[in-house]
Amino acid sequence: MAEIIQRDGTWAFDGSTVRITPGRHRSVPLFRQTYGEIAVPLEAVAGVVYEPERRRGRLRMRLREGADPLLQATGGRLPEAADPYRLTVDGDRSGVAEYVAEEIRHALLLDQIPAEPTKAYLLPGPPVPVSVRSSDGTVSFDGTRVRIDWADTSDRVKRATGPRIIGVGELLQVEWLPNSGYEDGFLRFVTRETVFSKLPAERDPYALDLWGSVRRDLLTALVAAAVTARLPHPSSRADAEYADRERPPASVPRQSADHHDVLLRRLRELGELHRDGVLTDEEFTMTKAAVLRSF
Repeated sequence: MAEIIQRDGTWAFDGSTVRITPGRHRSVPLFRQTYGEIAVPLEAVAGVVYEPERRRGRLRMRLREGADPLLQATGGRLPEAADPYRLTVDGDRSGVAEYVAEEIRHALLLDQIPAEPTKAYLLPGPPVPVSVRSSDGTVSFDGTRVRIDWADTSDRVKRATGPRIIGVGELLQVEWLPNSGYEDGFLRFVTRETVFSKLPAERDPYALDLWGSVRRDLLTALVAAAVTARLPHPSSRADAEYADRERPPASVPRQSADHHDVLLRRLRELGELHRDGVLTDEEFTMTKAAVLRSF
């Protein structure tokens, strides 16, 4: 057993699994404390290094591409302090950190773990059900469907449409960008009907606009990861895209027809909101133009 215990957290390696437990000190970000313990199987690891500095160093673990739904959902946009695969190490414990890193690297060599991308997720992602209250509303996921309940401060068009419920089968992907404190972020659920929509997050009824508490809005990444873990793996999507490219041109008219149907459906929805007085003339004109531009 190779183990290092720090205020930032604990890494323990038993030869087959790296168990990462966040510290309980108030300096540990809320995101890491909420995510909890992560058990990383050795076959998901691409590499590990210790980066020494004058007073403190860092242990960093790199996972194989496609192994972790959290990294897939966040796309490398997690703030460094919230990265669960990074451990701050006090200078007087650098020797222990080097030992832990060497033990993991040695096991990777012995087990001949490949470095190429995985064909399936090797980590389960956050447990469900999971629910997060953000600046734009509360988003919940029970393993089969997403529900968004809008806040009083949400755009009135969103509030007028009521709670948004999306089944996993309707989803193509999840898009996530953190609230940096300087620029707003978003959590967007992309469906077959909205894949071509370019509405801004504050007006998109399939997106949460993240503009409030940075540390709390960051928790929406838990929902993004939990949903991503239950969508088709990126490798299967890549295979499907390749198959589409190889398919005869006869399939092109069907795609065009699908796009046309989605456009008409979106315009009908906007027209109903305008007739019901939910959208003003100006809002209707601006939103309609944005939808038409996206197509």
